Amino acid sequence: MVRTFVALELSGEIREQLQEAQDMLRGCSARLTFVDPALIHITAKFLGEVDDRTLVRVRDALKAVSFSPFPVTAGCVTVNNLKRPHTVWCAIDDGGKGEELLFRIEAALTPLGFAPESRKFTAHATVARVKSPDPSLSAALDRLRGRNYGSCMVTGMKLKKSTLTPRGPVYEDLLEVPW
Repeated sequence: MVRTFVALELSGEIREQLQEAQDMLRGCSARLTFVDPALIHITAKFLGEVDDRTLVRVRDALKAVSFSPFPVTAGCVTVNNLKRPHTVWCAIDDGGKGEELLFRIEAALTPLGFAPESRKFTAHATVARVKSPDPSLSAALDRLRGRNYGSCMVTGMKLKKSTLTPRGPVYEDLLEVPW
């Protein structure tokens, strides 16, 4: 079994800018686990544990998903829920293209037994996970308000393997589908 997800890559420039945001967040008293900047991405669809036989079919299905490159802008760094934050993320403006792509991915994968996402797609890139919140997190986020972290073109998608380790996840590209 392989833990997998479909990812959209962000530019190195955006990831560097988000690392600066992470550095500012390190000054707050909330206990945060930061995502390695090199691993920051947009998750288009999380597949979970997939067996080897199904993985071959997933790869074939994703290869058949056609799409066109589209621009994204990394905007506000915020939390998923102000009252009970679990995730610090960067909102991504994709002009609705991420949701359109997810629809195509799900059309390709639903016949393989993958359930469609029940929640509305919100394009974002996880910057940190909140282990223990603290009011100082809000103040740190306020200092980041209004910043823009850059723009880039998304020119394909990747099927990634995620191996969880005590030091954080290790990702491996299983498939790249360029557009």
